Amino acid sequence: MEEEEYKNERRTENDQTNNPLHGIKLVDILDHLVAEYGWFDLGKRIPIKCFTNDPSIKSSLTFLRKTPWAREKVENLYLYSKKSN
Repeated sequence: MEEEEYKNERRTENDQTNNPLHGIKLVDILDHLVAEYGWFDLGKRIPIKCFTNDPSIKSSLTFLRKTPWAREKVENLYLYSKKSN
């Protein structure tokens, strides 16, 4: 059993080294996107209420941490914006 746990742990570490978001905090991603696009354009690109109605970093973080599909959209936009720079 110990050998299997070790293999699973190594697999997870290897997956993370190939993950372009590894080590980047969600708050940093959100700060970058707000600086890059502003709340208005961010809300147009990803139309969710935390970006369109009285947006704030705190409310957006709360929503994104609970909503995987929205977080994925934010992460993808972040990667796209970093690639285009």
